[in-house]
Amino acid sequence: MVGAGLAGVRSVEALRARGFGGTITMIGEERHRPYDRPPLSKGVLLRETDSTIVDSDLDALEVDFRPGVVAKGLHSGVVETTEGELAYDGLVIATGARPVRLRGDGPQHVLRTIDDALELRSLLTAGTSVVIIGAGWIGAEVATAARRAGCAVTVVEAAAAPLAAALGQVGAHTVPWYAEAGVDLLLGSLVASVDQGGVTLADGSVIEAEVVVTGVGVRPATDWLAGSGIRLDNGVVTDEHLRTSLPDVVAAGDCAAWWSRRYGRRLRVEHWDTALSAPEVAVATLMGAAAVYDPVPYFWSEQFGNMVQYAGDHDGARMVVRGDPAAPGKARWAVCWVTGDDRLAAVLAVNRPRDLLQGRRLIESGQRLDTGRLADPAVPLRDCTPV
Repeated sequence: MVGAGLAGVRSVEALRARGFGGTITMIGEERHRPYDRPPLSKGVLLRETDSTIVDSDLDALEVDFRPGVVAKGLHSGVVETTEGELAYDGLVIATGARPVRLRGDGPQHVLRTIDDALELRSLLTAGTSVVIIGAGWIGAEVATAARRAGCAVTVVEAAAAPLAAALGQVGAHTVPWYAEAGVDLLLGSLVASVDQGGVTLADGSVIEAEVVVTGVGVRPATDWLAGSGIRLDNGVVTDEHLRTSLPDVVAAGDCAAWWSRRYGRRLRVEHWDTALSAPEVAVATLMGAAAVYDPVPYFWSEQFGNMVQYAGDHDGARMVVRGDPAAPGKARWAVCWVTGDDRLAAVLAVNRPRDLLQGRRLIESGQRLDTGRLADPAVPLRDCTPV
C-alpha cells in the first residue's frame, strides 16, 4: 500500500477479510497513524477534537506500517522509496492529493493534514484578521471556524459565486450565509500573490491579513509515477475495476480517475466516501475477483450552521429547485438535477437530509420521475415517481 490514509487502511482490511495471508506493507509520508480527513476542517478547527485516528488495529491486521516513508518511483515490480526499494506482487496506489499553493513569498496555510489543522487552529484567535482564498467546500468550512473563533474574516473568490466549480449557479444561494456570519465575501476577485502581511489582487489592491489560508483545490499526488508506465490523466487512470495500465497494480481514493459505467465518463472524486468504499473493489480486482466500482458519488459540508449534502453527478442535467433558498431563518431547500428522460442524476440537499437519502436511492435505482411533483418540497422524493 502506497498511502496510509483511509483508502490505504481499508485496503489492508479488505485483503485480510478476503483471506489474504501474505505480507502487507503500508507506507505513508506522514509520521502519524492513519486518520480521517473530513473532521480536520470541522471538528479539529472548531476545537471539538484533537485526533481523527481511524479505528483500525494495525497490529491485529499484521501490517508492516512504515510512517514517514515516501514513494519516489515505480518500476518492474519495485517501489522506490526514501528508505530503499520495496518489491511487490500486488500494489495499491492510494497516495491521495496535495493542496494547490499560490505564488508569492508570504506565508500561506493549507488544510490537508492533521498538522495543518492544528497549526491553523492555533492561529484562529479572537480579533485575528484572516483572508481565505477560495469559497469552495474547504474555504467555507474554514471561514465558519474562523468566525466562531472571533476572527475578522475575508473570503476572496475568483468565480461569480461560492462553490461555482462544484455547483455552478446554485452556489449563489449560499452568498447570504457569509453576510449573516459576518464574513466579507469578495466575488470575481483573483489573487495575484500571497505577500508578507496579506494578499495582492489582480487589480492591484491589497488586503491586509495576519493569516492567509489557501483553499483553491488539490491535485492528485502522482508525480512519483512519472516514467513508470502507469497511465496518468488527472490522476491514476483506471478501468471500472480500479485496475491501472500495469498488471497487478490498482488505485483507490483521491488519486484514482476511474471509468464510471453509470455516467459514461471518467470520474475522480476527492471525498471521504470514495476512500471508504473503493478499496473493497480495488482489492477484489487485485485478487482476481470480478468487481465493479460504480458508486453514486457523495459528500457533505457544514457551513455557517447549514448541513450541505450532495449525491450524484449533474453534468448535462437540468435543474429543479425544491423549496425557497431565500426563505428567512434557517432555510431548508434542495436542488435536483434530472436527465432528459426524467431520471435523477444528482441531488443537493441543504438542511434536508431525507432528500439526500431518498435522492441517492433514486439515482441508484434509475427510476423515472414526475418532475412536477419533484418541484414540490412537500412531496417526499421517494413519492415523486409517476403515479
